[in-house]
Amino acid sequence: MARSVSGDTEAKSSSDPRSKRGGWITFPFLIATLLGLSIASFGWIMNLVVFLIKEFNIKSIAAAQISNIVHGCVNMFPVVAAMLADSFFGNIPVIAASAFISLLGIFLMTLITSLENLRPRPCETDLVLCQSPSNLQLGILYTALALVISGSAGTRFTLASAGANQYEKPKDQGRFFNWYFLTLYAGSITGATAIVYTQENASWKLGFGLCAVANLISFIIFVSGKGFYKHDKPMGSPFTNLLRVVVAAIAKRKALVSNREEDYHRGFEREAKMSHAMPSKSFRFFNRAALKTEDDLVNNKWKLCSVQEVEDFKAVFRVLPLLLAIICVSTPMVIQTNLIILQALVMDRRLGTHFKIPVGSLQVIVLITGCMVIIMNNCLVYPMYQKLTHKPLTPLQKVGIGHVLVISSMAISAVVEAKRLKTVNNDHPMSVLWLVPPLVIVGISESFQFPANIELFYKEFPESLKSTATSLTSVVIGISFYLSTALLTLIQRTTKWLPNDINQGRVDNVYWVLVIVGVLIFGYFLVCAWFYKYKNLVDDDHGQDPQDVPT
Repeated sequence: MARSVSGDTEAKSSSDPRSKRGGWITFPFLIATLLGLSIASFGWIMNLVVFLIKEFNIKSIAAAQISNIVHGCVNMFPVVAAMLADSFFGNIPVIAASAFISLLGIFLMTLITSLENLRPRPCETDLVLCQSPSNLQLGILYTALALVISGSAGTRFTLASAGANQYEKPKDQGRFFNWYFLTLYAGSITGATAIVYTQENASWKLGFGLCAVANLISFIIFVSGKGFYKHDKPMGSPFTNLLRVVVAAIAKRKALVSNREEDYHRGFEREAKMSHAMPSKSFRFFNRAALKTEDDLVNNKWKLCSVQEVEDFKAVFRVLPLLLAIICVSTPMVIQTNLIILQALVMDRRLGTHFKIPVGSLQVIVLITGCMVIIMNNCLVYPMYQKLTHKPLTPLQKVGIGHVLVISSMAISAVVEAKRLKTVNNDHPMSVLWLVPPLVIVGISESFQFPANIELFYKEFPESLKSTATSLTSVVIGISFYLSTALLTLIQRTTKWLPNDINQGRVDNVYWVLVIVGVLIFGYFLVCAWFYKYKNLVDDDHGQDPQDVPT
């Protein structure tokens, strides 16, 4: 009888088309989609400062500030998309809708570069007589930016979560994350080189047109694979559950915390089987949310939470101090990225007699370095470290290494800028190749930080917040862009270090201030990391085999 039931179940599951969804069959669709969207996204955003200066006659510092805001939005909005995916729609519909919105935005950007009436007239004599853009022109530009920002934000990290959800084994999820970052970097490199070069040396219209084509192809590929994807079911708003824990704990703040298992609510039916028997001892104040009292109404979820809901809240609450530290340490790196662009604009960018390096392509050094170091870390550095110490590098140790490298790169940038200022009045300006060393160090730092951030958040956050967890790295970067905008504005108002003509300023002093700020905040990060206790850290998951890395 048991065999018959089992056989019927297996036959039913094998005949169910949904049971065959997911797995590596979805890999080509997701990776091709990510590649096309990355080319399109980085093709327009990497050269945005130059586009605003040359095509819209916006001054350099103002263009850098606008770029900061745009980068901030691109990196902040993924958490909104993740919330929508986790709570209401699922990953697949959100990615499809976002890819289409991005396509509309890039098409409008292409239209702006094609029609002269949508842009101000070019400057007549080196920024002396420049027509400012009209309100209509700025309105159309900002509409296009809003579309491409929301579209790009809705796909970048949601694709990471959607891809990981296609696999059951953590090892397969790890392989996908490796491929995800390498594909993201490959698309970024293509956008920052081929597309940016086309924009500056052929035409802006052709450059944005190529971005639109890449976006269109990726959208078609993603929709074509719809029948193969494993569709994750939205679990309702997880943030409501988190808020309920706080409300219930405060409401029962006078109750005594019990050490008996039977005094805690474990949920109903299926939830009770998955829930912990008792809440953990950390942050014991919130254990009151699951404590059963005489005044509790079982049906009132705002007065009584399950033990699992309390533990999910603690997982998020535990990460918050680290998240703040990572945001603050990432802010100087964001400022450095924009200042390097302004430095490159006044340096000698010639290679030979016929080639001139596009400013927007300088960031490709960071991407190429990061891509190479990710492979080297997983194939050589991490396995060797584990072999020598008999334990893997934890995510926080990797993040810490990245932060030290960021501070080092800013110190080198300060030295390079001081040297450049001494050559301003010379007949031969300083070569842009002097910016390569700090950019290389930034790339190495990112290869440690970004995968480790996603690894930390994805594994430590509750099941209902997986998409939100993968988007947190993007949120970190986004908030860093906003903080960098505020910090640059403060420096510009209180000092004379950042005039529109940086040859008359002291960017090197700005770098040294960032070094000092970075060191102080890094100290705070070390304190947070020292006291942090992992919830789901498994050694075998961190010591990745070389076979897990795409070759």
